[in-house]
Amino acid sequence: MASPVPTPTMQASNAGEGPAGRGPRSGRRRTEVTDTARSTNRALSPVDVALRVAIVGLALSTGYIHSTLGGVLFTLNAVGYLVAAVAMVIPLPLAIKYRWVVRLGLMGYAATTIIGWAIQGPYYTTAYIAKAIEVVLITLLAIDFARMDGNPVPLIKNEISTILAKLGRRSATSSSNA
Repeated sequence: MASPVPTPTMQASNAGEGPAGRGPRSGRRRTEVTDTARSTNRALSPVDVALRVAIVGLALSTGYIHSTLGGVLFTLNAVGYLVAAVAMVIPLPLAIKYRWVVRLGLMGYAATTIIGWAIQGPYYTTAYIAKAIEVVLITLLAIDFARMDGNPVPLIKNEISTILAKLGRRSATSSSNA
């Protein structure tokens, strides 16, 4: 089967299998998408759907636990998990394009919740259950990120360079109009 012709948003690579291929390194040439459209260029497999369902379920579970604890901080934490769960599945083009940001954000959110709990407490059984859910959530998000988007470093570098290029064009346009 021939690989697609690289476009400006793709580059050819001999680095082995990644998000586009699932098997061991084969030495065959493959195409790797290097922009934020990477996870939007293929249909979700049953494994991808199961991962997404598990992530949403875990986010809603820990959100529910936090919502039952009362207090503004716990309620806001629950709302944050609800918003992140919706962002993981909403079919809006912008949300799909930047789903990688949602994944990283939800990983950071769960990690921050765990760190905040470790510093402040309270240390009771339900809290340990919520933290276990959050650790599994972070793990599944990392797996989903690797399957859908690959290595986050080039992805983030590409986004930064895109933003800087846009800012550079704006500042050049602004100075020429003056």
